[in-house]
Amino acid sequence: MNKSELISAVAKKTGLTKKETELVLTAILETIIDVISSGEKMTLVGFGSFEAKERKEKEGRNPSTGEKMFVPASRVPVFSVGKFFKQRVNS
Repeated sequence: MNKSELISAVAKKTGLTKKETELVLTAILETIIDVISSGEKMTLVGFGSFEAKERKEKEGRNPSTGEKMFVPASRVPVFSVGKFFKQRVNS
């Protein structure tokens, strides 16, 4: 399912127009990105949690040449699945 299919499905369930649903979905996604980018953690009980984790610097290899290279430290977004979500997928 892609974003436009998600918008259609949510619009059908809520009775909102596709345009209204797109505005709401876009606002939700932008808010999640803003919160995680600022270093906070966001938890949606039953669904999961989003947070940014620190990745340490390390030595890697160029897959084409096999040459050693330096991979700098960075922050990466991480999603952890909630209990209810996990149970639904496994049932």
